[in-house]
Amino acid sequence: MVLLCMGSAQMQFDAVVEAHSADIYRYAYWLCWDAAVAEDLVQETFLRAWKSLHKLKDVKAVKAWLITILRREFLRAKEKYRLELTGDFDLAEMAHDRGEYDTSTEAFVLRRALTELDEAYREPLMLQVLMGHSTKEIAEILDLTQATVLTRLFRARKQMRALLEGEESRPLEEVK
Repeated sequence: MVLLCMGSAQMQFDAVVEAHSADIYRYAYWLCWDAAVAEDLVQETFLRAWKSLHKLKDVKAVKAWLITILRREFLRAKEKYRLELTGDFDLAEMAHDRGEYDTSTEAFVLRRALTELDEAYREPLMLQVLMGHSTKEIAEILDLTQATVLTRLFRARKQMRALLEGEESRPLEEVK
């Protein structure tokens, strides 16, 4: 499908990459917690998107389409390379070439709690909070019903609350 009426497919695709690469990288990083792996995932995502551009039916859904491709690439890489996602991450690495991130203790505690959140709950929460997707869009991306997404978001918030309350009782030395 043609993304815009004017211009070449390459120029149109370049515009898509420019518009969405930062968000796609951010989500890739949240999936794998490794900057190099995230960059590889983003490259593979855009390569597959370019090859499948004719399958894009709704231009308005390009971001959700890219996230779906990214998720599939992540699952392939996870299975193929048996990626170990430990949740250990370097805040300086997060900021590398991607803008500034909050490096406060509160932000660190929040990120740590996110790594401990069940994956089934973390992903919908990340899509909503980090990427700004609606429950309908999340349902389409994750191939779930809206009711399931709402349930997972509720449980994610409940689990996050419990994890964060547990962090409050930990000495500061353990949190850093």
